[in-house]
Amino acid sequence: HDGHWAGIDMGVTMLMNNQFKTSFPNDLQWENDPAKSFYWNINLLDHRFNLYKEHIGITTGFGINFTQIGLRNNLILRENADSLWAVPDSINVYAKNKLRMTYLQIPLLLEFNTSSDEDKTFYFAAGIVGGIRIGSSLKRKNEVKGFESKEVLKGTYGINAFKLDGTVRMGYGQWGAFANYSL
Repeated sequence: HDGHWAGIDMGVTMLMNNQFKTSFPNDLQWENDPAKSFYWNINLLDHRFNLYKEHIGITTGFGINFTQIGLRNNLILRENADSLWAVPDSINVYAKNKLRMTYLQIPLLLEFNTSSDEDKTFYFAAGIVGGIRIGSSLKRKNEVKGFESKEVLKGTYGINAFKLDGTVRMGYGQWGAFANYSL
């Protein structure tokens, strides 16, 4: 019985404040546009260790995470060794202004299956996914006097080098849904 990790995950990224709302009145740089904020994984492999037949097991694996946060406001992010701040850009209007991150990640999931036939099983898995950042950048695109301008600026932008997400996954056969919460 294979685990339910390997494959492709796609989702929407939403940044939330400490009241679980998407507005940041004091930190406008974190106001994101969910329509331009995506999360996707290429989960390359998984392995399941059965604890009780094929019904209960521990799943682990390896994957690559790509997260894109579309910034809502027309801001320029600036950083130094210990701070991140936003500066309004009164000259340019950005068609794209997005923060991108790439992580290598490993899950540790407790998985439950209703059947020993992996193509006809309902499954539920919960656990954590750890990751290490291998890249991050800010991509901006605008038009000045009829000419398109693009720039990609590499930096950390206050993004943690390591991440830990809580995850819940459920589905039938090889199809499923998931929800992650960044811890």
